Amino acid sequence: MIPFTYERAQSPAQAAASATRIPGSRFIAGGTNLLDLMKLGIETPLHLIDVNGLALDKIEATSQGGLRIGALVRNTDLAADPRVRRDYGVLARALLAGASGQLRNRATTAGNLLQRTRCPYFYDTDQPCNKRAPGSGCAAIGGVTRQHAVIGASNACIATHPSDMAVAMRVLDATVETVNPKGATRVIPIIDFHKLPGNTPHIETALEPGELITAVTLPPPVGGAQLYRKVRDRASYAFALVSVAAIVQRDGTGRVAVGGVAHRPWRLEAAETELPRGAQAVTQRLFADARPTHDNAFKVPLFQRTLAAVLAQART
Repeated sequence: MIPFTYERAQSPAQAAASATRIPGSRFIAGGTNLLDLMKLGIETPLHLIDVNGLALDKIEATSQGGLRIGALVRNTDLAADPRVRRDYGVLARALLAGASGQLRNRATTAGNLLQRTRCPYFYDTDQPCNKRAPGSGCAAIGGVTRQHAVIGASNACIATHPSDMAVAMRVLDATVETVNPKGATRVIPIIDFHKLPGNTPHIETALEPGELITAVTLPPPVGGAQLYRKVRDRASYAFALVSVAAIVQRDGTGRVAVGGVAHRPWRLEAAETELPRGAQAVTQRLFADARPTHDNAFKVPLFQRTLAAVLAQART
């Protein structure tokens, strides 16, 4: 780990201003992803800005009937909140499917959204990776691709996004609140927050330099059966091969978002019109543009079987 300097931020705007004033700065809260990447030499910040003291750890009702979740709310606390369990069950289930209890005790809402890929080539600094070193190439293309994207990838990157929480946030139509170095705030719809790789896979989100996430807001609850099912190589502490976040209403309509298949949580609202017809119809529409490899072509039928199980559970 290379040497770095450290400060405790006094306000969100001051944290954002410090991040642009001091080159090579990164925000740190739980550190469950960042510190691992620093130890491996993948992330090499010269300055860490500790945001833990910014009082962004509250879950509050909004005037519109939704919930505003502070950026520093820990995953354990969010999953256990009675309002989340009652009205946003898909989110509680997704959070509990992620990582271990110890990590959930430290991991934050903002940090979960900002997780970096678990692509093994990204983690191997001896391999070229456009996400880690822009312009160096992508060793995953032509390599072992079992864990990689089947849709939404590019010739520069075929990595997947690892977050379970983000998939639930996508199906719930959450919005992300931020503050920039000048103290100005903005709201980013979750659909626009995570980027597809294109030619710039190192640009993973819509955040501008120095911009700090302050909260995530959920709209009023939509009811229905809310389910999250994660298929992985082992029963715990593993990232999804395929995950399904679904909200299914009594008339068979609903919403579906998918994890483990793309560079960001994958949702295609047009495919949701097929939900009353069943999992096969949704799969055909959702993955119409899929480009799987020999190693990961199983993800498409795996999604179809997983969605079928979710729909059957929603009907019980």
